[in-house]
Amino acid sequence: MSTDGAPEGYQLAAERVDKALQRLEASLRSLNGRIRSVGRIESDIAKIENERGQLVGELARASAKSKRLDEAASDVSRRLVVAMEQVKTILSEEEKR
Repeated sequence: MSTDGAPEGYQLAAERVDKALQRLEASLRSLNGRIRSVGRIESDIAKIENERGQLVGELARASAKSKRLDEAASDVSRRLVVAMEQVKTILSEEEKR
């Protein structure tokens, strides 16, 4: 028998239960930390997805603007060629006079 009067088997069982509870508490603390980490990761992912959506929109707008600028540049180039041909024609006619 143990010194406090409890049977030895009971004392060993109580110690085992205490150790099991300590391990359970440590596991719960660890699990709690991992759950918080997962929460932070999920929050970060949501922010990244939101930013991605914004960037997709900005890219679409930039692409549309680029296309409009290319079309305008082509139109200006075409008009310049026409204007140069007209100036050349006028100068040629003036030389003939």
